[in-house]
Formats: sequence, structure tokens, C-alpha cells
Amino acid sequence: MAARHGLFGRGRSPSPQELERQDLEESLSQTRLALAQAYAGFNAVSDPELVESYVYEIQALQSRYAYFLRRRKSLEPAPAPAAQAALPAV
Repeated sequence: MAARHGLFGRGRSPSPQELERQDLEESLSQTRLALAQAYAGFNAVSDPELVESYVYEIQALQSRYAYFLRRRKSLEPAPAPAAQAALPAV
């Protein structure tokens, strides 16, 4: 198994969250490629059964892509709450 040094340097090992983010980025990239291939296949066929199969494949890949995006977003730190101005006492 190859060590993942990339962004983390040699002295620091990535956290489980960082590893999951890397895996999600790879999954997103692979899914984008598969979507491009499915669209190309869809545009290249004329048989109604093949067109229908590509429609289903594209829909499935879009759902998968949306899932990976939601997972990646869930790993992002929550934004800091905005500082609220103190209201004067009445």
C-alpha cells in the first residue's frame, strides 16, 4: 500500500477525515469521468433501448455524484457564527 504524502508532508500523517476527503475527491473525479463517458455514449446511439439505458445510467451517476458532494460538504468545518451586536437594555 502506497503512503499518502502529497499535501501532508513526510513528518505528518493525514487524519482519518483528511483521508476520507481524499477518497471522496477521487470518487468525485471518477464519477465525473463516468458521466462524461455516459453522455458520449448517449449522444452516439439511436436505438431506443440503448438511449433508455444511457438515461438510467446518467441518472444513477448524477445521484452518486450528488451523494459524494453531500459527504464532502459534511466534512467541511461549520462556519463560525456571526458576531451579533449587543442590544441595549431597555
